[in-house]
Amino acid sequence: MSYEMTPFEKEMEQKLLAMRAELLEKISKSDDDFRNLVGTMGGRDSIDLACDDMASKKMEAISKMDAGRLNAVDQAITRVRNGKYGICAKCGRKIPEERLRAIPYALLCIDCKSQNERR
Repeated sequence: MSYEMTPFEKEMEQKLLAMRAELLEKISKSDDDFRNLVGTMGGRDSIDLACDDMASKKMEAISKMDAGRLNAVDQAITRVRNGKYGICAKCGRKIPEERLRAIPYALLCIDCKSQNERR
């Protein structure tokens, strides 16, 4: 027996799939940019190399952040498909649609998210 999605869940699944495609494209592009940056590092002085190093670290941090967001999006797609979407992972209450529309991969309700951020 498969889970029958609500119209809202179908809408959110489409939004999440679009976000996933966009993130994959962005990660792929930043990976190409990173490879190009590394390829241009030969024969440069220490100041140039230091600037390139800072740029590569920034690019790496952005890629890690995007990879984390991609993981969150993938998990949200799984929750949509198995009927657990929109349920707070901490308290089990329903996450308001407004929050899910703003952050489709939200795992926590606003109250639980606020408590986590205060710590």
